Amino acid sequence: MDVQTIRNPVEVVIDELRGLARGVGEAGRSVEHTSTHLFSAPITVSRIEISDLKDVLARGFDDFTAYRTDIIFLLLIYPLASLTIGAAALHHEFIPMLFPIVSGSVIMGPFVGVFLYELSRRREHNLQHHHVDNHSWANALTVVRRRNFGAIMLLGAMLVAMYLVWLGTAFWLYQVTQGTQPIESVDRFVQDLFLTQAGWWLIGIGLAVGFLFAVLALMMTVVSFPLLIDRDVGLGTAVETSIRAVRQNPVPIAAWGLVVAGGLVIAAIPLLIGLAIAMPVLCHASWHLYRKLVPRPTH
Repeated sequence: MDVQTIRNPVEVVIDELRGLARGVGEAGRSVEHTSTHLFSAPITVSRIEISDLKDVLARGFDDFTAYRTDIIFLLLIYPLASLTIGAAALHHEFIPMLFPIVSGSVIMGPFVGVFLYELSRRREHNLQHHHVDNHSWANALTVVRRRNFGAIMLLGAMLVAMYLVWLGTAFWLYQVTQGTQPIESVDRFVQDLFLTQAGWWLIGIGLAVGFLFAVLALMMTVVSFPLLIDRDVGLGTAVETSIRAVRQNPVPIAAWGLVVAGGLVIAAIPLLIGLAIAMPVLCHASWHLYRKLVPRPTH
């Protein structure tokens, strides 16, 4: 039974933090489990329609309002946004990296959303079995107790590596198209970016390369992270199932990618603070997209 006795919230958090420590300690053993359990039986993938995305977003927003996970993201994003903007203001050479850093949230989003997937999974389970859900953030920490936690961290490390490669590529493209001369001011940077042929080359090539990184991340993770949380499968099976889900649903998944990218871009405009709402809603919605793509087993 998945019902927690109602206790003092502080006690709940303390218990979950103890579980977190145990889970981190077991992560190494979980990675060993992953290496010997890399592939498992094929997972059935369903076909969906673009119209299903509306329901996915609605369910994601419902989870968001139940848990108010925007507060968690505000605590994380606001300091990072302040540091990023402050660094750009004090050091002009940092300005060209603002867009790559923000746009990289498309790559890192699935890994960041792991704890929110767990919240959505638990809420789905509780609603299905008519259990009481205390809507505690501490429930998110239970993901570290999963047998596949090592595989989740390994896949996350792959995304971190991809993100760093993207940042390095973006910086290299800037130097190739704009040269290595120091930036005199923000105004001069904007003029060089939008009013010169080199600037348009940078925009065009940068968007094309960034698109390829985003597509690769989407194909690898649209199903894999939730699947690793939901079932005891190998890392290879999780990634293969994710790629197969994209191949069987190219149009809906492409539409979902546009929703994610567009939502994050719009949310990032007001000093990145909008990400505190967009990212948790999209993360919760990603769980429900997974559930439509990979239904519960019938046995």
